[in-house]
Amino acid sequence: MSSDPWLQRWLALVRERAGGAPVLELGCGSGDDTATLLTAGHSVIAIDLSESSIAAAQAKVPGAAYHCQDIRAPFPARATGLGVVLASLSLHYFEWSETLTLAGRIRDTLRPGGVLLCRLNSTEDHHHGASGHPRIAENFYSVNGEPKRFFDRPSVEALFANGWHTLAAEERVTHKYAEPKWVWEVVVQRKEPSAA
Repeated sequence: MSSDPWLQRWLALVRERAGGAPVLELGCGSGDDTATLLTAGHSVIAIDLSESSIAAAQAKVPGAAYHCQDIRAPFPARATGLGVVLASLSLHYFEWSETLTLAGRIRDTLRPGGVLLCRLNSTEDHHHGASGHPRIAENFYSVNGEPKRFFDRPSVEALFANGWHTLAAEERVTHKYAEPKWVWEVVVQRKEPSAA
């Protein structure tokens, strides 16, 4: 069991929407969520930029299809017409225009009615960089040399304003790390083309 079992409460929705297609996981890290998905019977296409994270995930959870790449690069060819994309704490490294473009690419990867489950850094996440660091742009900081974006409700709504229907958007605290971490837990559904 992951030390951060947030995904458990969404597994019924994942099962319903995946429809037998693979789940695309953006930013798999060392494979905690990958393991949860595989244990639940899903096939997983897992992407991460870090070679060491991919190696750790492969060692822990050898059943997924791993790709070491930037999530802004084209997704693997199998990642099309999907029912579920997962992005836990992986969409916060980019300029706002790139973040919007990435959300659009994720939407286009999903079939109508498909869902994105994501977690985003909250502007309340002061233990992990939401204050006290050099500002790059609004709610976007250089945290120990790494760009990190933090989200409030208006920015969550703005990110998913085009072609999405929000099923859930809630601030929660995870205790996965040494200090509590505030995150937005968001589930959005791709709208039907006529409803876009």
